Amino acid sequence: MPTTINDVAREAGVSITTVSRVLNNNYPVKEETRIKIEEAIEKLNYKPNTMARSLITKRSAAIGIIVPGITNLFFPTIVEAIEEMMKSKGYSVNLSNTDGEASKEIKLVEELTARQADGIIVIDPAIENLHRGFYDKLSKNLPVIIVNGSPDSNKCSFVCYDEEVGTIEAFRYLLKLGHKKIAFVRGHKSFSYDIKEKIYKSVLKDEHLQYERILNVGKGNSIEVVERAQSFTEELLKSDDRPTAIFACNDLMAVGVMNACSKLGIEVPKNMSVVGFDNTILANITQPKLTSVDLSMKEIGHRAALELLDIIENNTRVRKKIIIDTSLVVRESCGECRMKNEEQI
Repeated sequence: MPTTINDVAREAGVSITTVSRVLNNNYPVKEETRIKIEEAIEKLNYKPNTMARSLITKRSAAIGIIVPGITNLFFPTIVEAIEEMMKSKGYSVNLSNTDGEASKEIKLVEELTARQADGIIVIDPAIENLHRGFYDKLSKNLPVIIVNGSPDSNKCSFVCYDEEVGTIEAFRYLLKLGHKKIAFVRGHKSFSYDIKEKIYKSVLKDEHLQYERILNVGKGNSIEVVERAQSFTEELLKSDDRPTAIFACNDLMAVGVMNACSKLGIEVPKNMSVVGFDNTILANITQPKLTSVDLSMKEIGHRAALELLDIIENNTRVRKKIIIDTSLVVRESCGECRMKNEEQI
């Protein structure tokens, strides 16, 4: 027979009501009484009935996390940090994958709402849903944190990395190495990719560089993106006017780029420099190791969880903009441009 709240009350020598107050933390209880109850709970290995408890507290003690994919290690790393924080506070986590589809994202949010999730964290939401105010409306009735979304197109609290600074630092590094023919690899329909492309074009304009090549490889967070990035890059590298460096919007794409170079016998970094973004574990296991922009993913996850807890437990209504610093991690995939400057222009 499983241990019941009656057993705990009997062991601690208190009423069932007092045990309930300690479990739900909704009424003051003397410290010595609380200690006796907690010791009884531990001794009897009592596990509260979460369904019954949710009926009393009007909370499910569960939150939802929505991601556009789980192949890109950027997302699992953040999710792991969120889960670590939420579980330490007694919450369970439900993870949902949208495959980058806006309609599926809405459906998953509706399912989580129907299951009475206490809050939702959405990582890299569909740009269509941000622009049409879907999360603005949702946040009026449910605690919502957006991770890596547009801070200007929604009224929710959000946590993100300083994408502009990280991207600029990566391009400045390539320019410092003497590269003037830099190609850009991105996915489709993402606020993040749009920001990076905007900066890419701005750098070219500021530096008066004529070479511009943008490869859109489609969905950027599936394993297939590696093959697509490789295929697109191969075509570019076979052309008469190939780049000397390639910036990829995430590490998966960068792996595809490096695979293309390897297949065509182009040495990295001797004959081609490659920069990734996210600094996932992939950056450390490629050969050569990948230079990539680090986003402090664990810090992002912890902050997102803390902000959601603040809304859930303290009913905080102040919209927050939390931006985490980035840093370029220089490894082996970039080298000085060997082509004469006049040949690049």
